[in-house]
Amino acid sequence: MQYTTELKTMDAYDVVVAGGGPSGCTAAIAAAREGCKTLLIEATGALGGMGTLGLVPAWCPFSDKEKIIYRGLAEKIFNLSKAAVPNEPAEKLDWVAINPEELKRIYDELVTDAGVTVLFNTLLCDVLVEDGSVTGLVVANKLGLSACQGKVFVDCTGDADLAVMAGARYEKGNAKGTVQPSTHCFSIANVDTYAYEHVVRRRMRNHNLTDQSVSNLMMNDPELDLIVDTHFCNSMFAPGIVGFNAGHLFDVDATDPFQVSAAMLRGRKLASQMLKGLKKYAPEAFANAYVAQTGSLLGVRESRRVTCDYQLTVGDYLKRRSFPDEIGRNAYYIDVHHSLEELKGVRDGTFDPNQRFEHYGPGESHGIPYRSLTPKGLKNVLVAGRTIDSDPIIFGSVRVMPPCLVTGEAAGVAAAMACAQPAADVHQVDVAQLQEKLIDYGAYLHIDQ
Repeated sequence: MQYTTELKTMDAYDVVVAGGGPSGCTAAIAAAREGCKTLLIEATGALGGMGTLGLVPAWCPFSDKEKIIYRGLAEKIFNLSKAAVPNEPAEKLDWVAINPEELKRIYDELVTDAGVTVLFNTLLCDVLVEDGSVTGLVVANKLGLSACQGKVFVDCTGDADLAVMAGARYEKGNAKGTVQPSTHCFSIANVDTYAYEHVVRRRMRNHNLTDQSVSNLMMNDPELDLIVDTHFCNSMFAPGIVGFNAGHLFDVDATDPFQVSAAMLRGRKLASQMLKGLKKYAPEAFANAYVAQTGSLLGVRESRRVTCDYQLTVGDYLKRRSFPDEIGRNAYYIDVHHSLEELKGVRDGTFDPNQRFEHYGPGESHGIPYRSLTPKGLKNVLVAGRTIDSDPIIFGSVRVMPPCLVTGEAAGVAAAMACAQPAADVHQVDVAQLQEKLIDYGAYLHIDQ
């Protein structure tokens, strides 16, 4: 079937960022801060992605066990977010709870204060390419189909939609093509705060396989057939409200809308079963509780990773490697969520879900090179967030929100620098100057090693 139409043309921009999650917000802020006319396109009605509409209940660690290492805009957003959760100590740096509504407002204010134009409820449909350069995006919203023109484009879609539509090569999942399972996060309200913190909290730890742990009891309860593992992260972010990143939805290809839709339907049922299990096995805290909200976005851990000028590897992680072109550091442990096949081993005792690569010691981290943000074969496109080039193992470490904030800011500054070139070539950005700019904005780098 062939369909032809005449596209409306939007105003031209210097930098166009696709995707308003953590990396998209920092990319847009950074580009606008450099003086570029910047457009941020977001498919939903709010910014923040997993931390807001996805209801991920807590930030992954911001420290290397000694100090904050995700700095610049990342540190600013983290501190503003933490201040909106009064029950969290001011000195806490790791696993700090998130109030999703407050975080929406924080992103809104930072992005608009920077002078970014935000376009909500706008879906990327296609990419216009000439000789390796993107000339425009085809987007859909209430105006119909429109062409959005720019000099440099930053793909922060999470699934590398822009880069792949433009022709970039990519990898998906591990060597077998298996992606990490997704999770549909949710929040439960009217929880007894004292009982949660002081009576049942120790029995509600993630992957607690002791006989009396809440997650283990629920997994082995035949009435709770959708609860098939002990993934059970939970954090109280307001009095009586607990956010859950719990349970898994397996073999979901986030680039297939039919699979994502089915997973969200199943996820809401799973949230209901989780509440039933909590009432049964932790009634002290949850007897009168109810599901307040389920995520508007599915918690996707893995889909496409774009082939760039350099691929981060697990060897880089194990060597704590620094790079001459690094634009940030990362210290999060390798957090690869197990497959259905491995889950069977949990039940028969042959697989420990807590088994991981070694965690870093205090003060240890590895660098993230700029070359992992520059797609091969595309001149004026950068990627940021969980689509940067990484192998399937180290991906389990760099996919989370703190490093996404860092790569987003670097991509935004680099996009602005590329705009100043006649060719707008992101591969020709002066990396030393990029690093100087990032350091001036507060970035933490090891470029002297």
